Amino acid sequence: MKKISLFFTLLAGFGFAQDVTETFNSTRIVNSHSTETLSDRQWEYRIEHRFGDMLGVGGGAQTAFGFDQAADIRMGFEHGLTDKWMIGMARLKGVGRPYRSILQGSTKYRILTQNKEKNIPFSLAVLGEMYYTYMTASTDSLSVAFFPKLEHRLSYASQLIFTRKMGERLSLGLMPTFVHRNYVDSNDVNSLFAVGGALNYKVTKNFGLLLEYFYNVEPGGEFRPNATNSFGLGFEFQTNGHSFHINLTNSRGFGAMQYVALTQEQWSLGQFRLGFSISRTFKIRRK
Repeated sequence: MKKISLFFTLLAGFGFAQDVTETFNSTRIVNSHSTETLSDRQWEYRIEHRFGDMLGVGGGAQTAFGFDQAADIRMGFEHGLTDKWMIGMARLKGVGRPYRSILQGSTKYRILTQNKEKNIPFSLAVLGEMYYTYMTASTDSLSVAFFPKLEHRLSYASQLIFTRKMGERLSLGLMPTFVHRNYVDSNDVNSLFAVGGALNYKVTKNFGLLLEYFYNVEPGGEFRPNATNSFGLGFEFQTNGHSFHINLTNSRGFGAMQYVALTQEQWSLGQFRLGFSISRTFKIRRK
């Protein structure tokens, strides 16, 4: 009887072991989320900072290659409701073009987990975000920051995140993303669709190299003449309870509403910046 029980215990353990974990080392890639989620009852405090342009007209030695400036700052808490479902709340400085003083709420659920035994070839998560700016409204009725109604301060983003671990070291990601802003300028559009791609190469178990690119599918002609696509590269390092990210990107702001809709800088003009994030995870035990 003991041998039979041991057999089924080992069989169950083997089945669960086929779930592919740590496709990316943390819940983030560069700008985008990954399919990773916090575990049940786990909390994470995350601080993110992005400096000014390193080179170009706004960078160089006069600004200490961007260290004198803060393009955006984000501080927030995230919590795992289950092993597959997490929520978060954060405050963003905002890029100031046109929004600043932003509150962000988010929820992410992992629908599928890559599993060879169950013939699940990739992991899939869905992300929803809502943004609210509480900045002082402009007195100029032609300004996008005039906000004649409360709902004009709201923006939304949704994202499907597909990731696949190709081996022990290489992981790929695909992120179709939809952004909607309730109130925009006359030469802008309310709704935007972008497709993101990402790569993670693990040099060691705790150290990975990252690439991420978002292509904006948008109307041409007079709409969004200054819009550019977000591109970032970086690395992530894991320790017990901490996650460190350092990256370079032409996107000034955090969150899909900013890096999809508001990126205007170009790498070719030196308009990229250094950014970093530090997160600390902890778990609250039930009595």
